[in-house]
Amino acid sequence: MTHLRLAAPVVLPCDPRCTVLRDAVVDVDAAGRIVHVGPRATAPASAAPVTELPGALLPGLVNTHAHTPMIALRGLGGDLPLLRWLRDVMWPAEGRLRAPDVGAAMTSGCIELLRGGCTTSVEMYFFTDAVLDAVTTVGSRVVLTPGIIAAPGWDRLGRWEQMRDDVSARIDAVGLRSGPGERIELGYGPHAAYTLPPEALTSVAEHARARDALLHIHVAEAADEDLAQRASHGSVPALLDDVGALGGRVLAAHGVQLSDGDIALLAARGVAVAHCPGSNAKLAAGIARVTALRRAGVHVGLGTDGPASGDNFDLWAEARLAGLLARVGSRDAAALTAAELLLMATRDGAAALGRDDLGAVEPGRWADLVHVDLDDPAFVAPEDDAQLLSNLVWAGGSRLVRDVWVAGEQVLAEQEPTRVDRRAATVALRDVAARLRG
Repeated sequence: MTHLRLAAPVVLPCDPRCTVLRDAVVDVDAAGRIVHVGPRATAPASAAPVTELPGALLPGLVNTHAHTPMIALRGLGGDLPLLRWLRDVMWPAEGRLRAPDVGAAMTSGCIELLRGGCTTSVEMYFFTDAVLDAVTTVGSRVVLTPGIIAAPGWDRLGRWEQMRDDVSARIDAVGLRSGPGERIELGYGPHAAYTLPPEALTSVAEHARARDALLHIHVAEAADEDLAQRASHGSVPALLDDVGALGGRVLAAHGVQLSDGDIALLAARGVAVAHCPGSNAKLAAGIARVTALRRAGVHVGLGTDGPASGDNFDLWAEARLAGLLARVGSRDAAALTAAELLLMATRDGAAALGRDDLGAVEPGRWADLVHVDLDDPAFVAPEDDAQLLSNLVWAGGSRLVRDVWVAGEQVLAEQEPTRVDRRAATVALRDVAARLRG
């Protein structure tokens, strides 16, 4: 039975053809799932209240790689390469974080994500309870893969075996997905091949496969991060394959330093890639071979990375940058079209996670929806389908987002969160940042 009907002049279901529906409705049931989408003229009769929206309705964006609590460290070490940035700035600063700090930072970050139209983020971080509490409070959606690491200084949080076992125990206790609207999914976050011994990679992968959980790992980000691993195995994907870490649901973050053979291996093993063009560019890590990955059949989603390296959570900006870099790299002005970039931010991102219940406005999927403003000079011909998509991706952006629903619940209204006070969250975040600087 329909619980809510949203009507808009434009609905973008983000189906594989990137269809544009005109004067359409989206029906949501009491559980928060979509039960119908289509033109208003042919919609089934319904007694549900109708919310008339003046702009366009599309699925919530999916951020496939983030470390959102690092928002408290935003801007630190901003002009350093990856390894110096990690070892000299980030890891020492993170060593001063406490669970309440992470909770405050995650709360502010979730609000920022929603204000940009991003309803789901894949997180790799620590202090699991604090992260989950923040997501539950704000009302967003998370795929949380708690970090598992064995680098110097991180033993303060326990051995990698303990980190692994904590995730397994949580999944065994509550299942992969939990909470209202299944807003919480748990997975495993082994940090990288250069911060964990081979036996850890093998073991964590076994735990993930046994539970059909996502394994989310940094792979081949910068040229100098894993020299020893590449010297011993030829490449990071080859090492991961040798230790049995590429089976099951695997999401490789970054995937910049990949050969043709690496790409073929990822495709053969069904590994997805989280493309983070902004962070890759800022840290001078390189440009991922997105067109080659997609051509090989690899699912590629978009990610912002952490706000200490990518600096913001604007997935629209990441989509534009991904398109620009792909075109410059290939010298092909159609390397990634506006429609393809929109799908990378939505449907393809969900596919990269192995989630067929997110990323599109289709019956059976969760009603994670975003209302964007069409009364903006970004749209010069909104009546033309192709130009509307082009203007949305290339000229629009997070400023267009007005309202957001997660599992049918409105969690952002006129750019303000409905569950929490944004200004109070900002004050709390700044208090954390000040303590870390002091």
